[in-house]
Amino acid sequence: MKLSYQGLQDRAAWEKAGVALPKQDWKALRAATEAKPIWVHFGAGNIFRGFIAGLQQRLLDQGLTDRGILAAETFDYEIIDKIYDPHDSMTLMVSLKPDGTTDKAVIASIARGIRADSSNEAEWAALKKIFVNPSLQMVSYTITEKGYALRDMKGELLPVVVEDLAKGPDAPRHAMSVTTSLLLERFRAEATPIAVVSMDNCSHNGEKLRASVLEVAQGWEAKGFVDKEFVAWLSDETQVSFPWTMIDKITPRPAESVEKELTGLGIEGMVPVITARHTYIAPFVNAEVPQYLVVEDRFPNGRPPLEKAGVYMADRETVNKTERMKVTTCLNPLHTALAVYGCLLGYEKIADEMADAELKKLVERIGYVEGLPVVTNPGILDPRAFIDEVVTQRLPNPFMPDTPQRIATDTSQKIPVRFGETLKSYVADAKLDPASLTFIPLALAGWLRYLLGVDDKGQEMAVSPDPMLAQLQAALSSVKLGAPESASGALEPILSNANLFGVDLKEAGLADKVEGMFRELIAGPGAVRATLKKYLS
Repeated sequence: MKLSYQGLQDRAAWEKAGVALPKQDWKALRAATEAKPIWVHFGAGNIFRGFIAGLQQRLLDQGLTDRGILAAETFDYEIIDKIYDPHDSMTLMVSLKPDGTTDKAVIASIARGIRADSSNEAEWAALKKIFVNPSLQMVSYTITEKGYALRDMKGELLPVVVEDLAKGPDAPRHAMSVTTSLLLERFRAEATPIAVVSMDNCSHNGEKLRASVLEVAQGWEAKGFVDKEFVAWLSDETQVSFPWTMIDKITPRPAESVEKELTGLGIEGMVPVITARHTYIAPFVNAEVPQYLVVEDRFPNGRPPLEKAGVYMADRETVNKTERMKVTTCLNPLHTALAVYGCLLGYEKIADEMADAELKKLVERIGYVEGLPVVTNPGILDPRAFIDEVVTQRLPNPFMPDTPQRIATDTSQKIPVRFGETLKSYVADAKLDPASLTFIPLALAGWLRYLLGVDDKGQEMAVSPDPMLAQLQAALSSVKLGAPESASGALEPILSNANLFGVDLKEAGLADKVEGMFRELIAGPGAVRATLKKYLS
């Protein structure tokens, strides 16, 4: 059995293997989608393939639409070459249950994978054709938090953005420049309204996306590449809306155990690939069963009936409360704390960390003790019940092959959201004292200790990719394990960087506490465990 349009013709074999199949004909779906596209998604990775594309598959199976999604990739074109094209853009979704069983289904709602590469004449022309079509209702994104960033840790424009602004909209490279250029094509055609929707795990994601697109457009206006009418159109959210969203589904890298299971069922070609840009991806996606998507219902050109697929359609206030609940309190900060300490202590699975007494207490106290006091119940989901599910079912799921090393990727981009928003809430509330916090500072100190690239045994440890890694490690280059005094002076410029933590930790009264904990963590081999025991006993 092969995962492809032709391979699915033997439906009996797939069904015998326990794989649910799509009800629609993929070739007909592709033709209808290319003729009148309704949805383009940027970010062709696992969370999109396993979750968002699955939502559209539900609508297709219910007969509520006849169109699919066009998937555009801005970062790693090999994903299209090696995963999308050989499998007719189909995905084998494997849901991992806590009891060790799996549900398997083919997702065939993606009409085509496109390389969002302005230097590729054919692919770029295809994208422009899609964007000028009045039928297009929405553009969505899962490009990670760093995909929206135009500036570095110092607040300076990234070199690629400087180049994009200088060259204009004809050959953009950064994802936000690509988006702005394609919206310009739409404006110059009929200026049909559209929704531009971030579905990434970051606070006020729609606001961040809108700000970056407008900054690029205004930069081009200043250089004479576009006129003020285009910027005005982009700024008018009755024409171009930027809905806020909250998304939640843990989608780890492809697991060897799942690959073996699928191969054992007779499904060919399930071996993962590692691209030149270090993307680890397979024809299948494995993920947990729980999933949540809350979307602000502002779509000026219409939208698919997403609520029929299990999406919570809400107003901005509800989305904001739900997103804050999850991203800044109930899941993401717990994940990051487990990631950095898990790496330091030699863990290779998040689930195994939840059997560690100190680490379990750490995430419980970050969530229940320090996070819940600043969370507002969004009404559609209960915060305490959400944490209960995370701590008792989701994180401890032994069949979820998620690793602390994966979660630790791009932590510098996550810190200001996952911890910074809670810190801001403590600073803003006269009844709360940020200096009273203990467990969030312990997580921040653990991240700084992690950046040294030395584990708790004193052995060299790989540090996950991060756009700020070189700068941060250079700032910490004088710090040595076993020499707490070496931290003197090294941390001050880091801890006072509000871009990095969401607040200036010195002004918030937390810098000395974090530095003190950091000194304890670098006292020598075994100091990480000893420090955790000290604060969590």
